[in-house]
Amino acid sequence: MRQMVSQFALVRSLFLLALLLFPGALHAEATPAEKNGFAPRLTIYLAKGAPDACGPGCDRWIAIEGQIDQDAAPRIRRFLAGVKDLQRPIYLHSPGGNVEQSYVIARLLRSRKAIARVGRTIVTACAGDTQLDAACLKIKNGNGEVEAELTTYHAMCNSACGYLFLGATSREVAPDAALAVHNSRLILKFRGNPPPEVVAEARRRRLVGADRDRAAFIAGMGISRELDALIRTVKFENLHVLTRPELYRFGIDTRPLAETMWRLEKGTPPFISKIAAVKKESDASFRTMEWRLYCESRKRVPLMFAGEIDEATVGKSTVLMTAAADRTKEAGGTPVRAGKYEMWSGAVDPAMVTTMLASRTLQIRESRPMQDGKADTASFELDMTGLVSVWAQLGASCPPATAGAKSPWPAIPFPSAGATPPAAPAP
Repeated sequence: MRQMVSQFALVRSLFLLALLLFPGALHAEATPAEKNGFAPRLTIYLAKGAPDACGPGCDRWIAIEGQIDQDAAPRIRRFLAGVKDLQRPIYLHSPGGNVEQSYVIARLLRSRKAIARVGRTIVTACAGDTQLDAACLKIKNGNGEVEAELTTYHAMCNSACGYLFLGATSREVAPDAALAVHNSRLILKFRGNPPPEVVAEARRRRLVGADRDRAAFIAGMGISRELDALIRTVKFENLHVLTRPELYRFGIDTRPLAETMWRLEKGTPPFISKIAAVKKESDASFRTMEWRLYCESRKRVPLMFAGEIDEATVGKSTVLMTAAADRTKEAGGTPVRAGKYEMWSGAVDPAMVTTMLASRTLQIRESRPMQDGKADTASFELDMTGLVSVWAQLGASCPPATAGAKSPWPAIPFPSAGATPPAAPAP
């Protein structure tokens, strides 16, 4: 009899809870400090950039940025219904937000077979770095395309944004962008003042359901269950940035070569750089490498290569770089080891620079002596798209030569991107 009364009391309490409880929202979002620089509502708009701004032959994309609010999904659905070009890549930059809304948007992207990348869209007409003032948001929320630039540098898709990202059928995370995950926070709102045990039971049931929904969603997107297991271990107060091996192993970004755009670094001296993460053939690990071109003179341009050392390598390795427009021109040599890294620093002449600017790819060939006595030879190609415009920016950033004084800096422009490269040898 007592057991029946107890069960009746529990049922009555749960019925009372249904009357008192507002719909609960599950949030996977950043802390207030991490939300700085993001609009409080998810914004979507069409952007147009320079030729090849979003890849070879791509100058138009869709930008989705800001916090994922509770009304985001219907807004995104209405917008995408008017975009007939399904090949436009979508660039995401968001700290997270409402999980349920991210699931809905993800399934919408899956139905479109969307191409998604992590990247920041910088609207040309917006003043300042924040891109968040009222005038800028009005431009983004207006009709038509906006002129903009793209960068993956410090771009992020964190928390609930990660679920949204998984909906795309093609997913790319550049080595200088971040896809970060953590466990969600449940927000429950009640009418009145229900008993603590009722609140605790409601929270327990909702969290169990949330874990079940997340696991089902991740599996439904074709992603490894390892991702769900990892998320369960990361507290809401923390963020875990997925490593390149995790992105690959979980099935999120399965490219064996992931690279950044060419980017200008306005340091002293300024330089342009590209970072690449290359999968080893022997396992699922990756090596990270960087290439830099500096200002110096019209007769020589410093080129630097740096990369992580493969632990299986013994002795001296070699690296050679060949531009596709003229395979007879090479740069490279034997890198010097320094701790966990190896570095080669040399220079290329104007003819080599002109050839690089005229090339779609730069072939990298590495030869590394291994512990078994054999040499491991690997080759891959870097994308040179965007180098021309960044090279022009570098030339404009280089310090001018002082009249009457010796200076290593160029007194005239760097080798022209429009110059005709040397003829390639006949095959």
